[in-house]
Amino acid sequence: MDYTLEIDGTPETVPGGTGILLLHPSTGETDRIDTDFLKTDTDHFLVISTRTTAREVKQKLEHYDVDEERAEILDTLSIERGYSRRKTDTIHYVAAPDDVDGIVEHIDGFLANNDGKLRISFDSVTELAYYAGDEQALEAVERIRELLEEHDAVGLFHLSEEPHNPDVVDEFRAQFDGVIDLDEDGTVDAEF
Repeated sequence: MDYTLEIDGTPETVPGGTGILLLHPSTGETDRIDTDFLKTDTDHFLVISTRTTAREVKQKLEHYDVDEERAEILDTLSIERGYSRRKTDTIHYVAAPDDVDGIVEHIDGFLANNDGKLRISFDSVTELAYYAGDEQALEAVERIRELLEEHDAVGLFHLSEEPHNPDVVDEFRAQFDGVIDLDEDGTVDAEF
């Protein structure tokens, strides 16, 4: 199954199983790319949020006019910040921001329990590495990539270059089928 992409500089479509790395200097322009990715050619999507809370994700989706009926959110951050967590049918939580197994299991369940064109957005791998370490984050990406292939889904993974050693960034790059390089001014350079 092919998925349409409506992001500057990227192919018109990508096959199911594709993982895309969104490399960015700061989070300024990432919301636009993320929401363009999620609202196009999608039946259901999951946002794994390690950088913001579920409430902030919902505000972003609303601001960019993304159909929230198709959305599910996995909030890994609220527990760390001591915020109240009200689980709903579409908002879920893990035990801690570094609960890699919990995150991967939730993604697996989401992909197994939904039909049609499925997308995930992991915002952000950098935050996961902050809490769990680079090796755990690299392993998590590898496990999630396998799930995308198994379920014919696609994923967009955010990574901020600044906090990481260049060798670690290269290790992450090597795991993906495509890389969207977002400049500070919002310019996109994509390699697929």
